[in-house]
Amino acid sequence: MLIVFLIPAVSAESGEVPEKILDKPWDHSPITVYIDDKNTPSRYSPTYYEQVEKALEYWEEGGNGNLNYTPVFEIVDSENADIKIRWVENLEKVEDAPSGVAGYAKPRISGDRFIEVEIVLEVGNYQGRSWRQYGDSTMLSISKHELGHALGLGHSDNPRDIMYPKYEMRDNINPILWSRYGGLIRAAIFLALAVLLFLGISWQKSRRKRKKLEDEYFKE
Repeated sequence: MLIVFLIPAVSAESGEVPEKILDKPWDHSPITVYIDDKNTPSRYSPTYYEQVEKALEYWEEGGNGNLNYTPVFEIVDSENADIKIRWVENLEKVEDAPSGVAGYAKPRISGDRFIEVEIVLEVGNYQGRSWRQYGDSTMLSISKHELGHALGLGHSDNPRDIMYPKYEMRDNINPILWSRYGGLIRAAIFLALAVLLFLGISWQKSRRKRKKLEDEYFKE
């Protein structure tokens, strides 16, 4: 299993991120969000956009419970948004990030308020020389984590908290392959289940028939 480290680029001087960056980083509502699904890397999956939407809803509905305000988001088609989200192929290769970093949130701060936040997410990582595409559930977790930073939260030392700086990637479904061949995969699964059901019914019939013959010819 791959461990991805989720760290924000908050301070150039310190490698550590406090539990809270700011208590209430935005002085207005709604917080506008631009999701760049146009300038995407080749391995980008359109399903990632939906994961970001789910992550926004997660925080609007209370998130991990550590915010002292309720954020309201508005997705806009403008790069002048408060939060800008984009994807790259791999942060390690494209932006010279440390090995294992899956995303970062980079806020521009004035006083005790965020002016804007740039969130960059990668679509996969390398295990040795082999490439591994992130599935939707991994992308959802990364998006939740980085949006937490964009809302003023730092890292948590609770492994169950979405703001914990490590995530164990569990989903193995490549969303690009699933979108292309999902229909065939579902058909194959259905066919396999149908065959198993047919074999099971046939075995039950054969068993009942054999028992009937045994009862008929081997009576005491």
